[in-house]
Amino acid sequence: MNDNDIIELYNARSENAISETDRKYGGACRYTARNILGSPEDTEECVNDTYLKVWNIIPPERPRKLCAFLMRIVRNLALDMCKKQGRLKNGSAYRTVALDEVAGFLPSASTVEGDADRKALLKAIETFLFRLPKEKRIMFVRRYFYCSTYAEIAEDLHMTENAVNAAVLRTREKLREHLEKEGIEI
Repeated sequence: MNDNDIIELYNARSENAISETDRKYGGACRYTARNILGSPEDTEECVNDTYLKVWNIIPPERPRKLCAFLMRIVRNLALDMCKKQGRLKNGSAYRTVALDEVAGFLPSASTVEGDADRKALLKAIETFLFRLPKEKRIMFVRRYFYCSTYAEIAEDLHMTENAVNAAVLRTREKLREHLEKEGIEI
C-alpha cells in the first residue's frame, strides 16, 4: 500500500491505517526509537505513542512524506521520553551523545526570533545535505537523525569504524562552515 492510500485510511478514520503504517514503517520506527531509548519496552511504548499521535494529527494534517513525518515524531517522542526519565542529563542514553555533537548548531530560544532562526537553520542544513555525496549523506543522517553508532554505520556501508568516524567529523566541520557562510550564528 502506498503512502497516499495509508493517509486516506487515516482520513477515513479506519483502524487499518495504523496496521498499514506499522506494516510499512514499523521497523524503521522501532529502529529509531530503540537507538535512542535502548529498552525494548520503552521502544514499543514510543512506537505506540507515535501511532496515536499520527492518528490524532491526520486529519487535518496531510504529510507530504509519511516516512519522514513518522520518523520525526518517533524521534521527538523518544527524546522526550529520555528527558522525562532524566537519561539525557546523566548520560545513560548513550546513543544520544550523537545529538550533543551537533547541539551547538541548534538555536535554543523558543521565541519568534528563535523560530525564525530554526527555520533558517533547517533550510541551510537541508541544502547542505542535498549537496553531499550519497554515502556521506547516509552516514550523517544515520548518525545524527537515527542515532546509529559508528560501528552500525560502518558495518552497513562495509567500511571501518574509524573511516566512518572521520568522514562524519569532516562532514560536521563542512556543515559548520556552510552555516557560517549562510550567516547562521553558531
